[in-house]
Amino acid sequence: MGLSEKEILADALESEKQATGYYNMFSNECVHNNVRDAILKCLDEEHEIQQSVFEEMHARGYYPTPAADTTKVDQVKQKFAQCVK
Repeated sequence: MGLSEKEILADALESEKQATGYYNMFSNECVHNNVRDAILKCLDEEHEIQQSVFEEMHARGYYPTPAADTTKVDQVKQKFAQCVK
């Protein structure tokens, strides 16, 4: 008996989450800028893959997300906009 499509996608998403965590940790510990840049490129690519897997799961109804309250969304935007400044 094989894994279901949902299980395969959930495993892929979890793997991507772990990979991004490791790449982030590795980039924080790089001494040489060229190695750090290469690791950051890999991190960016893994984030793109993670987003693709999430979007596919969401589209198939395997990862439902409730609609966010617009007031809360605006509060979070303001909070993080202050961090960027």
